[in-house]
Amino acid sequence: MTELYPRIEPHEHGLLDVGDGNRVYWEVCGNPDGKPAVVVHGGPGSGCGPGNRDFFDPARYRLVLFDQRGCGRSTPHASDPATDMRHNTTDHLIADMERLREHLGIERWLLSGSSWGSTLALAYAERFPHRVSEIVLTAVTTTRRYEIDWLYRGVARWFPAQWERFRDHLPEADRADIVAGYARLMESPDPDVRARAAIAWCAWEDAVVSLEPNGQACPYSDRPPDALLALVRICAHYFSHGAWLDEGALLRDAGRLAGIPGILLHGRLDLSGPLDTAWELARAWPDADLVVVDDSGHTGSDTMLARKRGALDRFAR
Repeated sequence: MTELYPRIEPHEHGLLDVGDGNRVYWEVCGNPDGKPAVVVHGGPGSGCGPGNRDFFDPARYRLVLFDQRGCGRSTPHASDPATDMRHNTTDHLIADMERLREHLGIERWLLSGSSWGSTLALAYAERFPHRVSEIVLTAVTTTRRYEIDWLYRGVARWFPAQWERFRDHLPEADRADIVAGYARLMESPDPDVRARAAIAWCAWEDAVVSLEPNGQACPYSDRPPDALLALVRICAHYFSHGAWLDEGALLRDAGRLAGIPGILLHGRLDLSGPLDTAWELARAWPDADLVVVDDSGHTGSDTMLARKRGALDRFAR
């Protein structure tokens, strides 16, 4: 088994007022004089967890973690139907990251993101390349509508029975656009409607990763009720809007990353986000190295853990 760094605790944390009534939770751990790095969590809506700290050498990194709007310890929480989702978009999250960097007095930082976190990290880096020292991405996504359609329709050919249950949870009139249909259910005033929709969504997500040789049982469904509601509400909100990104924009604008060293780690067995996106990004971003991990899917493997720790150790030097 890959040995990661011993679990460390934050020495600084707080809630940052980012406007629109939102306060974003953040924490800093490691060496206060170390190399600045920030973890951009996935989901969207998963929140950051203590396991994210374990890849970073605490003697060499000043590590920042934060919960994106509406999830984790940020407020207001998306599990509350009164929380206004109009103020939760990709542009808002990019602005929140930049405000947090300024608040902490960081000049440039390394970005580490996985899955949706890789999309947000790329969007931030292309907006503020002069604030980014290096980028390490795993399970690379760019949240194109092409990728969203694959995850919520195309991959159904491997799981037809599970997908039929996922689709048939929606009223028939909403089945033409499944993600938008779930987004509407997650805005229902009826708590039972929202809860059942969140359970159905996560059951589908669990099915898609169920063939991975190193996966855990029910990684999406195995969350506290409020965390599950926030995850699904935020995911459906973002994906039904194509993350407010022009189709292919992050690949189109990858030239803005010129001069920023990057490492892209992607599992060959990833059905949630197939390898072609990482391949295309590596071709558009000459300063990035693509590492294909043959025994990994979307949820990782011991080999993936070792590669990620190695990448972060390399940039710590």
